Amino acid sequence: MPQNIKVQETIRLPGGFRAAGEAIGLKRSGRRDMALLVSDLPAAVAGVFTTNQVRSATVKLDRERLRGGVARAIIINSGNANACNGPQGLCDADRMTELTGLLLGVPKKQVFVCSTGRIGIAMPMAIIEEGIGKVAAALAPRGGKNAATAIMTTDTKIKHATVALQIDGQPVTLTGMAKGAGMIEPNMATMLAFLLTDAAVDRKALQGALKAAADQSFNRVSVDGDRSTNDTTLLLANGAAGNKPLKPGHPDWGTFCAALNALALNLAIKMAGDGEGATKLVTVRVLGAKSDRDADLAARAVANSLLVKTSWVGDYPNWGRLMDSIGYSRAKVVEERVAIHYNDLPAVKDGVFAGTPLKQLEKIQHQKAFTITINLNLGRGTGVIYTCDCTEEYVRINYVE
Repeated sequence: MPQNIKVQETIRLPGGFRAAGEAIGLKRSGRRDMALLVSDLPAAVAGVFTTNQVRSATVKLDRERLRGGVARAIIINSGNANACNGPQGLCDADRMTELTGLLLGVPKKQVFVCSTGRIGIAMPMAIIEEGIGKVAAALAPRGGKNAATAIMTTDTKIKHATVALQIDGQPVTLTGMAKGAGMIEPNMATMLAFLLTDAAVDRKALQGALKAAADQSFNRVSVDGDRSTNDTTLLLANGAAGNKPLKPGHPDWGTFCAALNALALNLAIKMAGDGEGATKLVTVRVLGAKSDRDADLAARAVANSLLVKTSWVGDYPNWGRLMDSIGYSRAKVVEERVAIHYNDLPAVKDGVFAGTPLKQLEKIQHQKAFTITINLNLGRGTGVIYTCDCTEEYVRINYVE
C-alpha cells in the first residue's frame, strides 16, 4: 500500500545531484537568470513537452535527446525563449549543451537545455557561453534554491517542493522546481518543471509515470488560455538510493507514483496561484458530466473565460457567467439540471439561482482561494482545472515595449 505522502515546502536535492543558479546578465534586473542541474551518475530521463505546433529550439532538441534515455545535466536560461530563431536557434541550443558537456566531462547528447522568455530574439551567445562557465563553477549539493530562483521570469514566488519516501526500505528523495505565471493553459504552457529523484526507475516506466502525473497537474493549470512554445517538464532518476529498479509490479511502485503525483500537483497549484497579476486561486471542478472529456471541456471553458476571470477580481458572485461559459463549452449541458456551488454553498440549483444570500457567496469569492463545483447531473464524468482571476496588472505585465 502507498505510504502517506507528505510534500515538504522546501528543496532538498536527492543524492547524486548538484545545482546552481547565477546572474549572467540576460535580465536587465540583474537577477539570477541561468541554472544548471547535474546528476553525478547517468540518470534515466523522461519528458513531456508543449503541444504547440510552433516550438522553441530547446523543445526540438530535447525531444530528440529524450530518445537516448539518459541525462547527466540540464542547462536552463531565463530572459530569452530561443523560439522562432530559425536554424541559428538550433545551433545555439546545441552549443549550450556542447559547452556544458565539455565543462562537466559528459557527452553533449546527455545534456538537455531549456529556455524561457521573449520569443523571436536572437540568443546573446557571448553572454550565454560565459554564463555557463560561471554557473558550472557554482554547482553544489545545496544549490537547488538558487537554481529554482534562476528559472523564474514574471513569477513572483519561487516554486519548489520535496517528498521523502521509502523504497525497498531505503530512503529516497523526490524534489521538484518549476516556473510559470503567464501564457499558461493546459497541455502545457509557459512553464518549466524539473523533477529529480535518487530512486532507480525503469526508463519506460518513468516516462509513463511522468505522463500520468502531468495529466493530473501541469495539464490542468490555466492562467490565460494561451499555450507556449517552450513548455518542458523533465524527470531524472539516477538510482543513487540503491533500490531495485522501480516499475509496475514492484511493491513500492504505487508509493513512487503517488509521491510523483503529489509533487507535480503541488507545483502546478503554485503556478496557478502565481498567475500574472492574480489575486485569487480558483479551483474549478465539474461533476456529473456525460464523460470525463465533457467535464474537462466545461471546466476549461470556465477557467479560460475572461468574463468569468474578471468577475472573480471583485466580490460579486456572477454565477450567470459560469452558466454562460459551460453552455458554449461543447460539453453536453441541460440547463435545468445544472447545480453550482461556491465552496459548500449552493449558488445554482436546477439551472436557476439557489436562493443563498448573496453576502454569503460574496464572502467566499472574497477569499484568496476558493472552489467552484459545477454538477451537470448527466453522468459520471469528472474534471478539474486550477486557475486564477485576471486583473489590470496582467495587462501591465504583458504590455511589452
